[in-house]
Amino acid sequence: MAGPRSWRRELEVEREMKNGFMARHPESPFVSGRVPFHDLRYFPIDVRYKVRAKLNRRPSPEEAYLRTNRDNQAVMRYLGDLEFKLGGKALRLRVYHAGEGVGTSVFVPFRDSTSGEESYGPGRYLTLELTESDEYDLDFNRAFNPYCAYTDDYECGFPPAENDLPVPVRAGERVWAAERNPRTPSSLMLSRRGRRPAASPPPTKAGPRSGGSRPRPRSGERAPRRR
Repeated sequence: MAGPRSWRRELEVEREMKNGFMARHPESPFVSGRVPFHDLRYFPIDVRYKVRAKLNRRPSPEEAYLRTNRDNQAVMRYLGDLEFKLGGKALRLRVYHAGEGVGTSVFVPFRDSTSGEESYGPGRYLTLELTESDEYDLDFNRAFNPYCAYTDDYECGFPPAENDLPVPVRAGERVWAAERNPRTPSSLMLSRRGRRPAASPPPTKAGPRSGGSRPRPRSGERAPRRR
């Protein structure tokens, strides 16, 4: 297991590499969406937000629907609940699998009491690789924003109400720009409806997809449509 210094350095290197990807890579939402880039912003690295968690699996995966920023529904498989303690409080988060193409990677969307102020209002994401033991290091220092925090070109799934944590999580990625920080998923939807007519298309499969030169989205996101 990595010691505190190597773990911290690993996080710092990951963030440096991500800034490079976002600034220059053709699959970056900034490059593909022609959005002016500045370095991503993070809370200070804090070991208190790295906790042990146990996945309490459901007897069988259950189909679930996460609302998206385009008023669609992303189809997921609800696998169970991660149970852990943070700040002395017993908490849980629902865990989702996004379907074909993501292998053993699972998706943990969440909100907390910093959402809409210090962090992105509609929520942040964590990803994990499933293990046989179902025990994990749940590291909120690795929490990241969905691509729709930077550009409207992407479709992103919102955390369910069950994944609203009643504590502040001052770890991981902060809000990228104050003008792109709706307080809640609902306020984002209201602002979008003011810009375009509402639509109610059928549920869509979410998860990594690629096609042509379109950017590859992450779990819970769909690639932009060609314009």
